[in-house]
Amino acid sequence: MAKHFATITWSRDNADFKANKHSRAHEWEFDGGLKVPASASPHIVPLPYSVEENIDPEEAFIASLSSCHMLFYLHMARDAGFVVNSYTDKAEGELSKNAAGRMAVTKVTLNPVVTYEGERPSPAQIDQLHHAAHEHCFIANSVTTDIITNTEHS
Repeated sequence: MAKHFATITWSRDNADFKANKHSRAHEWEFDGGLKVPASASPHIVPLPYSVEENIDPEEAFIASLSSCHMLFYLHMARDAGFVVNSYTDKAEGELSKNAAGRMAVTKVTLNPVVTYEGERPSPAQIDQLHHAAHEHCFIANSVTTDIITNTEHS
């Protein structure tokens, strides 16, 4: 069993908390020492109380699904004898009400564009590789979000 850690740090910095005039900017620190500036999404908390250029939890969730899928896709492609040169995914998530009427990231669409060296997998093999990657992805296995992989450009 592996354990993973993150430290989230926020401070009011004398802002008027009761009047809801406090910044939602905060910092994520990971076990390797990387620090990432984070904030609530400006779609949820208006500027200036959010920081648009900082990562927000919804973006991080979408990125973690995409990253996990990609890592397993690379593994599956290598095991199948293919050489992947590049993989780019402009993943997109939708925030809407779930079946319980609560706001959630209900759908994530992965849009991978993959280039290969040498033999390229057939469209059926690409679909199979993406399906296997989805089945193995730890993050996808941890959520109820609908995850769609658009393999049109893989």
